[in-house]
Amino acid sequence: MKKRKYIIGVDVGGTKTASGVITGNGHLVGKIVLPTCARRGRDVSVKQVLSSVSAVLERTGIGKKDLKGIGVCAPGPLDPKRGIVHNPPNLPGWDNVPLPAIIEKKFGVRTELENDANAAGMAEMIWGAARGYKNVFYVTVSTGIGTGIIIGGRIYHGKNGMAGEGGHCTINYDDTGGPCGCGNIGCVESMASGPATSRRLIKKMKKSGGKKSILYRLSGGDLGAITMRTIADAARQKDKLAMDTIKEQGRILGIWLGGMINVLDPGIIVIGGGVSSIGKLIFDEIRKTAYKSTVNVFAAKTPIVPAKLKSDVGIYGAASIVM
Repeated sequence: MKKRKYIIGVDVGGTKTASGVITGNGHLVGKIVLPTCARRGRDVSVKQVLSSVSAVLERTGIGKKDLKGIGVCAPGPLDPKRGIVHNPPNLPGWDNVPLPAIIEKKFGVRTELENDANAAGMAEMIWGAARGYKNVFYVTVSTGIGTGIIIGGRIYHGKNGMAGEGGHCTINYDDTGGPCGCGNIGCVESMASGPATSRRLIKKMKKSGGKKSILYRLSGGDLGAITMRTIADAARQKDKLAMDTIKEQGRILGIWLGGMINVLDPGIIVIGGGVSSIGKLIFDEIRKTAYKSTVNVFAAKTPIVPAKLKSDVGIYGAASIVM
């Protein structure tokens, strides 16, 4: 019997759905990206997911008989064991959608579902920066802060499949910066995500005028246009305000990660998302702060490293859950 050697990974997001065909050794054979059309409702957006799978099969010329399985990652909340997506904020109308069952019915191929951060962490363990490790704490820092916990080579889901929401751990219980998107106060996401960090910098610039900063020129004088990418570009040009802002973000993340080391004692911490591209400036601050913010006397032996899989991590993550 011919061995089935390909896996399809489907990364479902509120804006786009990316599907790719991956071999067991991590080679991306081909991919397709379609708009999710989330605002047009559940039926349209689910159809887009199915269309993305059909399109990548057509593009690569690979038949269903050659597939080991299909993995799907999506934003939570979801139940990976039952294969149910529970109405994520950026997928309107997706109330208790049995997405794997819908895909299996269409293509006749075993399909697995996983939270996107958990899946990304698994992919980094199999093919990326955490290769060779079995106990991994994965973090993605971008619009929000998502986390995945891998223990003994397996994703830790918890009793209800909801474990790993580390971005919503409170690190400042009397924070006055406004509630997090989850409704809580002082979550690390509400303090150290990309938008939160940009808002903090813009507030400082409005107080001081900020016209001496390179950021003023890069944003064309429109402070509302400043993003983490703008801040990172200014920091590379040695702008003091930008550099101080990134260091502050690193300190907040480091304090939080010190607590995560206390709880998990991971073999490695992998950080993905936009922050991973900032480089040495933020990672030096994260490491320095994390290692002194924990009671774990072996903490300094825990590598804290940037993710390796970059923009295709969602496809790799989805494929990894079939592995």
